[in-house]
Amino acid sequence: MAKDKKEKKGGAQEEQRVPEVARHSAKETPRLKERFKKEIAPTLMKEFSFENPMAVPHLHKIVINMGMGEATQNAKVMDPAINELGQITGQKPVVTRARKSIAAFKVREGQAIGAMVTLRGDRMYEFFDRLVNVVLPRVRDFRGVSTKSFDGRGNYTLGLHDQLIFPEIDYAKVDKQKGMNVTIVTTAASDDQARTLLRHMGMPFRP
Repeated sequence: MAKDKKEKKGGAQEEQRVPEVARHSAKETPRLKERFKKEIAPTLMKEFSFENPMAVPHLHKIVINMGMGEATQNAKVMDPAINELGQITGQKPVVTRARKSIAAFKVREGQAIGAMVTLRGDRMYEFFDRLVNVVLPRVRDFRGVSTKSFDGRGNYTLGLHDQLIFPEIDYAKVDKQKGMNVTIVTTAASDDQARTLLRHMGMPFRP
């Protein structure tokens, strides 16, 4: 009986040590999200002659994917990739795994081959804001991004060759450069609508 009480007491102590979940509702609204509601959405309504505000295209989610093909030979390279992607996005990455085995590339089904983060809501707006105003201007000889990287359904994919352009990454702790793809998924009905949306939100497209 005494042992049971001790175990219950220990269990209670363990429950108390669980970190409290962050209350995102207490955070301030991201400045880009506020600007979208007050300035960008009304502008898009006029530009595309929308009668219903719900028809205005907006950001749905942003997916950041870091492929690590060399993880098939050395699984340890996954740890720095997961850590750095977490620092960049402020969210825990999900490990992506091979869907099928490919003998030519020495890939086994279920093997870890990369890391991915899907951002929604406030984190999505905060990441987009940092991307266009802080990160992309740090790219060497930057002249803007391509206007042709849309998929025909209003989604845009941007390739980044180096994680060091993100100020969250400590140069001294990086073992090697890692590229990533940033896919911006919108609710736009066409690439033209999506291009106009992203341009109004600050995406620096080439002239």
